[in-house]
Amino acid sequence: QVQLVESGGCLAQPGGSLRLSCAASGLTFSSYAMSWARQAPGKGLGWVSGIYSDGSDTYYADSVKGRFTISRDNAKNTVYLQMNSLKLEDTAVYYCNAARGTYEYWGQGTQVTVSV
Repeated sequence: QVQLVESGGCLAQPGGSLRLSCAASGLTFSSYAMSWARQAPGKGLGWVSGIYSDGSDTYYADSVKGRFTISRDNAKNTVYLQMNSLKLEDTAVYYCNAARGTYEYWGQGTQVTVSV
């Protein structure tokens, strides 16, 4: 049974930093591309960042480029999202995604709230 468990979400101030983690189990983690997506209140799900299965390349939405960094540790079956210079508009539930061919899995999400 595949499980993706996100953690690290909490309340942060504008300009602050958070690191999200997503621990995977039940799959060959190193074979999956991983990504983060988020859903802000009243909005649809939006892609944030992605990383190749071997970590060789990363991608970012324009809204987070230069502020967020995605990374992975295949030995720990974990993907991370380092979020710096947080903005109010980063408030959302953040979801972890694992994808390989036709297989795709989602975590349950972790809440990030950026507020003064």
